[in-house]
Amino acid sequence: MVEIKIPGWPVLQIFHIVFDVNGTIAVDGNLLEGVVQKIHDLQIFYQVHLITADTNKKQDQIDELLKFKAHRLISENETRQKQEFVHSLGVQNVIAVGQGANDALMLQDAALGICVLSKEGTCIEAMLHSDILVPDIYCAFDLIENPKRMIATLRK
Repeated sequence: MVEIKIPGWPVLQIFHIVFDVNGTIAVDGNLLEGVVQKIHDLQIFYQVHLITADTNKKQDQIDELLKFKAHRLISENETRQKQEFVHSLGVQNVIAVGQGANDALMLQDAALGICVLSKEGTCIEAMLHSDILVPDIYCAFDLIENPKRMIATLRK
């Protein structure tokens, strides 16, 4: 658990990070360079979850690389399924990271929603439902690893 204190916000006690897979930490179903190590580093402080519709049918390979299984969605109402998954963890204890239309509600409901600009595109709805927009997944990892950086962006 990591405690994050941002002026004008309630104190955040983050236990979980939920990453969308395709478009966020993977492009065309392939993990971006360095993601495996970054996720393993985060697992020291957080419980890390992946959530995916497995668009490219490569999630089994990603699970093997990361040494844990992603939560797979069924093919309808993905937005609601992601939202419900974040709620099942306790929204007040979750950072959600994504970029697609089906990520919008999980980004909105999580204690902190981080939207990532992606080579696969980023949905405006996801951006508008997030607390922070970052230029790439590496900047999202940097923010999570150095939460004091969020203060300048989010203080009220």
